Amino acid sequence: MSVTAAMLRSNPAHAASDPGELARTIDVLLACAEACTACADACLAEPDVVPLRRCIRLNLDCADLCAAAVRVLARQAGGDSVAASAVLEAAGQAARACQEECLRHAPMHEHCRLCAEACERAVHAASAARDARSSRG
Repeated sequence: MSVTAAMLRSNPAHAASDPGELARTIDVLLACAEACTACADACLAEPDVVPLRRCIRLNLDCADLCAAAVRVLARQAGGDSVAASAVLEAAGQAARACQEECLRHAPMHEHCRLCAEACERAVHAASAARDARSSRG
């Protein structure tokens, strides 16, 4: 069991209908935030940064929004499903934009390929979590 899953299960509020699935979503979003931060840093280390400016910006936006989603999702006591759905939507959109930009650079930069893969997983996780929340009402 991951630390995330253990923490969610230990919360007396235990609001998640499936804490294991919520933990997986949080872990995927955390991995995406880390990958985006590392990709932005790697882009800055490239000899020609100018063509990577948009990639860096989208990396940083995605990292921030995925991290914000993680913080909101981890709060179970008196949770606001509207806020959670909104931040999942924003994180998913940012991850999609970042993925698309990173794929443009992936043939030349391995860090962009790896980041695009992490973003793709985040897009799917955010969408599934949003769908699960809306089906619960």
